[in-house]
Amino acid sequence: MIVHGQTTTDMKEFDANFAHTVYFWLEHPDNAEDCAAFERSLQKFLDTSAYAKTKFIGKPPQASRDVVDGSFTYSLIVTFASAEDQQKYQDEAPHKLFIAESSKLWTKVIVYDSKGVN
Repeated sequence: MIVHGQTTTDMKEFDANFAHTVYFWLEHPDNAEDCAAFERSLQKFLDTSAYAKTKFIGKPPQASRDVVDGSFTYSLIVTFASAEDQQKYQDEAPHKLFIAESSKLWTKVIVYDSKGVN
């Protein structure tokens, strides 16, 4: 079952220790085939990651305020139990396969990592 772009089995409790937020700008954001290929590759990666906890794939909503940046094509929010787990995620085979499969589809990626304050 798909709920807001993710399967219900992917929805887990948000881990406030470490959040990894990624924004992707696809080269052809209106190309349905490119979007479908990107989504399949990203979902396959998240389904096989040993370290990712919360797994959220999003698209920008219609911006309602000037401070909202809706220029990206996709966003990804993944949480981890620790910064060490996030590093292991960076090095795991499913992450490297996702990059190999999908990097040709994007022109820009920005990453924001955050550690919880509590």
